[in-house]
Amino acid sequence: MNAPSRFTTAQWLICIIAAIGFAFDIYELLMLPLVIKPALAALGGVGDNGVPLLTPGSPGFVQWARTLFFVPAIVGGVFGLLGGYLTDALGRRRVLTFSILLYAGSAFAAGLSTTLWQLLICRCLVFIGVCVEFVAAVAWLAELFTEPKQREKVLGYTQAFSSLGGIMVASVNLLVAKWALDLPAIHGNHEAWRYTLISGVIPALPLILIRPFLPESPEWQRKRDAGVLRRPSPWELFSPGLARTTIVTTLLFGASYGIAFGAIQQLPQILSAPTSGHQQIRAASKAAQDDAVAKAAEAGKPAPAEGALKAIGRNAADEAVAKVAQWQEMGGLIGRVAFAFVAVLIVSRRQLFRLFQVPSLLIVPALFWWISQNLNSDSLTIVKLGIFAAGFFTV
Repeated sequence: MNAPSRFTTAQWLICIIAAIGFAFDIYELLMLPLVIKPALAALGGVGDNGVPLLTPGSPGFVQWARTLFFVPAIVGGVFGLLGGYLTDALGRRRVLTFSILLYAGSAFAAGLSTTLWQLLICRCLVFIGVCVEFVAAVAWLAELFTEPKQREKVLGYTQAFSSLGGIMVASVNLLVAKWALDLPAIHGNHEAWRYTLISGVIPALPLILIRPFLPESPEWQRKRDAGVLRRPSPWELFSPGLARTTIVTTLLFGASYGIAFGAIQQLPQILSAPTSGHQQIRAASKAAQDDAVAKAAEAGKPAPAEGALKAIGRNAADEAVAKVAQWQEMGGLIGRVAFAFVAVLIVSRRQLFRLFQVPSLLIVPALFWWISQNLNSDSLTIVKLGIFAAGFFTV
């Protein structure tokens, strides 16, 4: 058997843009768990006592948090199903390009939102772009690399950048929380969550530079030129030969996203709740506020206004939570690398799946039960180690 040929420049460019796309898919999706608490507090209105109306535990907070988590996901899923049609009708390159531009621009707009409805609409557009981009990128790579082993490796390595996207968004959130007061004010305030959302425009920048050098999928172009491009029917997935695989795979993916977004990605909200969150996170928020008051007194200036102090406290809490999120994303990244390494040694995909599935079924529920019992202790180091393990086995 002949060894796979070396990559051409065009193939490398496509792999690079696909890896960037996969990384920022997760970057965009994992923004919300990091920013939802301060975003709802800022956009949900303030009561007569000056306290935000939407705080963790309140009915309004729960309703809007669920809406922002699940409505964009449903909208993105529906349009993701249309992604296959769009990539067949318009081409892989064109759809991939515009889907990345869509979610990058929508993320930027989300950072400028002044109402919760604006934020919801922008997040729906982000999910549409992400879901369509994923379909287009996978189709493009699968057609560009026709040798099965090479195609499997290319898809595996480029999609591994998803975990890098998680680390990136946690790191960016950490940095903007630290530097928020030095960044330009948005709507009169220096709120870290806005800068984190705006950073989602980053993937559009390399795309603009690389786009002119990206070729269309040769297989798609050949079929289109020959007039034999057929639009597949979704019902083919439920034909007798594919129905079982389709149903089982769909359930597995649903469970995977459920454990990720229904449990692991809820940790930032659990830790940073103002009154019921983790003791060390609340202490970091209070320490930042006290430090700001002390510095103002040393400089002979009045203490910061109440609104400014709240922003300082929220930014400090965001910074502390982002450090925890980094451990989860690092666990996910190392887990992906370990998965790829073990996949070479274990031929059976079922055994490989169970090797990671069984520990995750034990670790995740045990971890969150333990966290619920230890929020009022200095246990943040153990939380970091635990969420690292959860990320390792589930991401």
